[in-house]
Amino acid sequence: MGKIRAPYYRIVVADSHTKRDGRVIEEIGKYHPTEEPSFIEVDSARAQYWLGVGAQPTEQVAVILKLTGDWGIFTGDKNAVSTVKTKESKVDFVADEKKKPVLKPKAEAPAPKVEAPKVEAPTAEASADAAVEAPDADIAPAVEGLNDADAAQVEAVSDAAEATADDATEADAEAAAADKA
Repeated sequence: MGKIRAPYYRIVVADSHTKRDGRVIEEIGKYHPTEEPSFIEVDSARAQYWLGVGAQPTEQVAVILKLTGDWGIFTGDKNAVSTVKTKESKVDFVADEKKKPVLKPKAEAPAPKVEAPKVEAPTAEASADAAVEAPDADIAPAVEGLNDADAAQVEAVSDAAEATADDATEADAEAAAADKA
């Protein structure tokens, strides 16, 4: 397995009558020889089981099992210990406090955005005065806590709501005039 100049091996249990790259019974480990240190991972319980039922390791696998300590455990050595080297954990980066930071701290967080209240078009029962006064009363406290750009956006939404309310009021007046005629 692997690629050119980047080998990657699986440690497997296979029947001696099958092809070298043929069907396997079970995969019990992995071996990456190009990493520094080499990556060796073996499922000890499964290796002990297969050695116990008579599996014969190849020379290369026997060396790996000796490194992991599994061969010593199988042969009865009570002091068998894994001698596989592992990678050291990466050290967390700590910035030097004496040096001036490259990144500038962010300015104060902007105030949370407050959306303009939604104004529905007035119905025939609603009076024109109530529809026009309601948006101004709800928006005034909300606009005070916003920055200029957000306040302008809220004002634009409120102006659009007022225009919609005015149009609806005019449409109601025209419908009433048409009914009388």
